[in-house]
Amino acid sequence: MATVDRWLLPDGIEEVLPPEAARIETARRRVLDLFQRWGYELVITPHVEFLESLLTGAGQDLDLKTFKVIDPLSGRQMGLRADITPQVARVDAHTLRRDGPSRLCYAGSVLHAKPHALATSRSPIQLGAELYGDSSASADLEVISLMLETLGLADVPDIHMDLGHVGIYRGLARAAGLSGDAEQQLFDALQRKAMDEIAALTNGVEPALADMLRSLARLCGGREMLENARLALAGAPDAVLESLEGLVKVADQLAARYPQLPLYFDLGELRGYHYHTGVVFAVFVPGVGQSIAQGGRYDDIGADFGRARPATGFSTDLKTLVSLGNAQLIAPSVGVWAPSSADTSLWQAICRLRDQGERVVQALEGQGGNAARDAGCDRHLQLQAGSWVVAPLAS
Repeated sequence: MATVDRWLLPDGIEEVLPPEAARIETARRRVLDLFQRWGYELVITPHVEFLESLLTGAGQDLDLKTFKVIDPLSGRQMGLRADITPQVARVDAHTLRRDGPSRLCYAGSVLHAKPHALATSRSPIQLGAELYGDSSASADLEVISLMLETLGLADVPDIHMDLGHVGIYRGLARAAGLSGDAEQQLFDALQRKAMDEIAALTNGVEPALADMLRSLARLCGGREMLENARLALAGAPDAVLESLEGLVKVADQLAARYPQLPLYFDLGELRGYHYHTGVVFAVFVPGVGQSIAQGGRYDDIGADFGRARPATGFSTDLKTLVSLGNAQLIAPSVGVWAPSSADTSLWQAICRLRDQGERVVQALEGQGGNAARDAGCDRHLQLQAGSWVVAPLAS
């Protein structure tokens, strides 16, 4: 019979050990406190739901990432959440049913059947914030600013941000009469900036619209690109021009708030095209091939839950932020070592110290030698004149 290594974990599934677990938990608490200061309310969603709930709206692209199981009680198919965003949309649309803007946040583990990229975790800790009920550029600006503050809290260095607006391509494709396979093929070609394919796919389109669609692949760069886009898209439908001006507004206000942040614009980058409807954004750092935080506008996400609502939000992986950030998340391991004793006065002294926020480790029977140092203690409790007092550990 083959020997089974019972300690092995599946590829992409990892456990988090001390002291890294303490750093991640400290970061989680600090980020949730930050969200609370901005007016965002915490929601805790279930790890498993009926599959049709998880794969509605923004969840459609998650089908291949979602583990499926059969519920033994109902016989219905269920999924282990691969993304918390669709769950929060359900909470806003169906459970809370508030009027006006609603700010919600979350932090929890998700599970991916397939990794996002090679050598990435299949069990990230997703955290994020969502703003429902407001379709203005102010909501987009707030969410992007909160994302940047979150990265600043973790002290992630050398970040730069990509910005785009899927409404520009959507509006042009609609005006050109593209739909179905033609729209998808042009979308794929734009992602690859395959100029010859883009030209071929727009051959049958009215010339002015064809030129605008082709220009999207070239409209990328710094802030000056937005001025070039105004010229290239001057004759576009009103919906396209409104999308472009919304992007300009967000970009200018971001530049005023974060003047040192490098901004890159790409009107042909349509990440999340199948569910995003407006401004899209992602943050990158040198040496990491994937974005470390991302988000955008996805209006009407709650329609499948009976209540369409404007929405914008962002998400990131907490473990990635901690690994990339320079923030001091836990204090050096120090504490007070208490001897092994059933003395009631010793127990009372230990309780007082813990109530004051001290870390106190009590010896187990027979422990001695370097046990105090091994436990990370730099002081100990000793009995002096009938009282337990804290004293430095002998060198």
